[in-house]
Amino acid sequence: MITPRVGTAPYLKNTSTGQLSGWPLAFAHRGFSPSGAENTMAAFAAAVELGFGYLETDVRTSADGVLVVFHDETVDRVTDGTGKVSDLSLEQLRTLRVAGREQIPTFDELLSAWPDIRLNVDAKDECSATLLARAIERHGAHDRVLVASFDEARSRFALAAMGRPVAWSSGSATAALAVALGALGLHRLIRSRLSRTTALQVPVRQGPFRVITPGFIRRAHAAGVQVHAWVIDDQQQMRELLEMGVDGLMSDRADLLAAVMAERGTWPQRN
Repeated sequence: MITPRVGTAPYLKNTSTGQLSGWPLAFAHRGFSPSGAENTMAAFAAAVELGFGYLETDVRTSADGVLVVFHDETVDRVTDGTGKVSDLSLEQLRTLRVAGREQIPTFDELLSAWPDIRLNVDAKDECSATLLARAIERHGAHDRVLVASFDEARSRFALAAMGRPVAWSSGSATAALAVALGALGLHRLIRSRLSRTTALQVPVRQGPFRVITPGFIRRAHAAGVQVHAWVIDDQQQMRELLEMGVDGLMSDRADLLAAVMAERGTWPQRN
C-alpha cells in the first residue's frame, strides 16, 4: 500500500486509511458525454450518476478574468462560436453552446455542484493557475482538488499560492525523467525528483516509447507516488493496466470504465 504524502491523503481515497482503500481510482475524463458535450455540467452529472467520485477537467481564463471549464485554446471545435477563450468575456462565452446545447460552466459552479466529488484539474493557461489557487482557497477545497498541468512551472506556481498543501501531478518532463532514471538504475534520484508529487499521470506510450511498465509502477510506488494512466477507452487495456498495478485510470468512455471497475467489485466510487 502506498504511503500518502502530507496534504494528499484526503484527496487520495484509495490509500491505506481512505474510504476506497486498495481500490484503483476511476476518473471520468471531461465528464461523460458520448454526444460531444465535454466539460459541461451535463457531462459531469452523467459521470456522477454512473458512480464516479473523481472527475477530470480543464480550466482557462476568460477575457474578463473568470475561470471557466474548457479544454481548447479556442472555442471552435466544440461550440457554435469562434475565437480564443482568452479573447471572450464570460458573458460572450455564456452565449455559446457546446455540442449545440450545453453552456460553458465556470469552475466555481463545478466545484460547488457536488461537494463530495474530487476534481483533477489541468490549468491550461498561465492566468488560470493563479485563479485556480484562489478558487481552492475561497472554497476551502484543498482536499478535493489535484492540480495538474503539462506545464510544470504553472502548476508549481498554483501550489505556492495556496495556504495549505494540495495534491499535485507532475508534468510530462518529470515523468520522462523518471523513465530515464529508472532505465539507468538511479532510483534514489527518482525519489528525490518526486518528493512533492502525488501522482504521475501519464499515457501508456509516448510516441515509440513505452511509459507504463511494471518497473515504472514499482519505482513510482517506492517513491510514494501513484500512477494514473490516461486516456484509456478500451476495456481490455483497462483490465491489463489494472492487473499491472496502476492506481487510477482516466477514460472518455466512463460507461466502459465503470463496467470494468464493477467486474472487480470496486464500484461505485462515490459515497
